[in-house]
Amino acid sequence: MDLSRMRTYDRDEIVDVVVVGTGAGGGPLLARLAERGLKVVALEAGPNTDPDGFTNDEIESPRINWMSERLSGGDDPTAFGTNNSGFGVGGGTLHWGAFTPRPDARDMRLRTETGVGEDWPIEHDELTRYIVEVERTIGVSGPTPYPWDPEREYLEPPVDRNAPADLMAAGCAQLGIRATDAPAAILSRDRDQPHFGDRRASQNLGSIHQGERYGTKATTANTYLPAAVASGAEIRPESMVHGIELDSLGRVSAVVYRHDGVEYRQRCAALVLAGGGVETPRLLLNTGLANSSGQVGRNFLAHGGVQVWGRFDEQIRGYRGYPSSLISEDFVRPDDVDFAGGYLMQSLGVMPLNYANTLVRGAGLWGADLMQAMDAWRYSAGIGINGECLPAENNRLVLTDERDEWGVPRALVTFTAGQNEQAIEDHALSTMTQILEAAGAQETRVLARTAHTLGTCRMSADPSAGVVDADGRSHDIPNLWISDNSTFPSALSANPCLAQLALSLRTADRMLA
Repeated sequence: MDLSRMRTYDRDEIVDVVVVGTGAGGGPLLARLAERGLKVVALEAGPNTDPDGFTNDEIESPRINWMSERLSGGDDPTAFGTNNSGFGVGGGTLHWGAFTPRPDARDMRLRTETGVGEDWPIEHDELTRYIVEVERTIGVSGPTPYPWDPEREYLEPPVDRNAPADLMAAGCAQLGIRATDAPAAILSRDRDQPHFGDRRASQNLGSIHQGERYGTKATTANTYLPAAVASGAEIRPESMVHGIELDSLGRVSAVVYRHDGVEYRQRCAALVLAGGGVETPRLLLNTGLANSSGQVGRNFLAHGGVQVWGRFDEQIRGYRGYPSSLISEDFVRPDDVDFAGGYLMQSLGVMPLNYANTLVRGAGLWGADLMQAMDAWRYSAGIGINGECLPAENNRLVLTDERDEWGVPRALVTFTAGQNEQAIEDHALSTMTQILEAAGAQETRVLARTAHTLGTCRMSADPSAGVVDADGRSHDIPNLWISDNSTFPSALSANPCLAQLALSLRTADRMLA
């Protein structure tokens, strides 16, 4: 994005707020605070990439992902790299899939409803008001009416379905399962975005995870961040925060970061951490702050993301069109099941290298078996889930003795799916297989997968049970806030980015109150 006319601040000046991270947690908050006249500086570890630099080439595109090594363990180790976390001005929204289902109210009171998991200390109606604001600001397309929420209205009509969506729709119709066009932060009509300019309607590209140069997919870099800069915010790319300084009263007074191998300090009156479910707890553990509860790094959550792929007689060419253009929420609360929560389903198209990586990681294929499976890629269509995940203290992030390129201890994330997660997966596998077979699949293949990094600095009403309160403010340090998906008390069955964009605005409003 264009930072050439950006206001800058002296490092010795005490700015009102420093924000660490420019993705879904940092971007909206930065804009809101700047628009209200606060002096705000955002520090982003990754570079500032011109949209023309985004490429459909899957070999080059991982430069927008956090590729610095993270260690993964447990019985169900989660994949990092291109699977999770962005790197650059725009954060994770540079590579996200733009799939934007809204959180279900029942998921936010999971413990009250089922006796397991955790409730959110936020009312669903309040969060939804912020979600509606986000949808209208960034341009979310979708069907009106929406089958599972008749009062919902999308201002943008849905994007075109691709072939995998058509097949999933046909299979669902055969089985009496409701499915519809998926809500997506993909424009179906051209849009003039304030402070950014022209954003083009969908080009029916399947490569949106590699970065998107036309502005069709909403990112913070083409929505909130230009608005923030226009209101006086400064964004400093390639600035990796590794230290936090406190004053004599125990309040944050400055952050320490590295830029081009040189260490700098930025003084501030308040600090917001928005680095995501890995980098935020890693920074807090490295500094030893905000952890009187012992909860920093605990309760790591990863959505169940298992996929089933079917091979069809006709070429599908799933690399064309928006990859996840169909959704079903019929199983967010399925009947007569032995698990808490549920899952939603989405159709899947895929680019070839991404598919090959998933075959290796999710099915253990290699050599001739992998090549044979790749030969069927053009004939394949998939369905995947986003499934609830219950918090467990042993699923956690800790620091290792190994240090990264910035001299910070690397994170080790341990994850083992519990009985509830396995029961959801078993149910979903049966459902997705039946849909694909009803649509005419000649054979099916299961690809194991989890997605997203959540819950490692969770919000709580009780200071002993979490890291921040319902507003995102640290229980320990009054001018330290967290605005990212590490604060999620439970995973929800909806993908997290839309909720996080909304929470970012909500936290900003609490800071301004």
